[in-house]
Amino acid sequence: MTTATQTKCACPSCVCVVSLSSAIEKDGKSYCSSACATGHPNGSGCGHTGCECHK
Repeated sequence: MTTATQTKCACPSCVCVVSLSSAIEKDGKSYCSSACATGHPNGSGCGHTGCECHK
């Protein structure tokens, strides 16, 4: 049996894959950044190259 070590960020518009060991967890979901975990306050993005989740 193989255990997953990565997952897609739980933010619906984010394209990032996050390591479960470094993910930010909120409400039982894994996020790639605090911006994604808090719903992009002030329009801030996750900061990862190529991702436009804040738009």
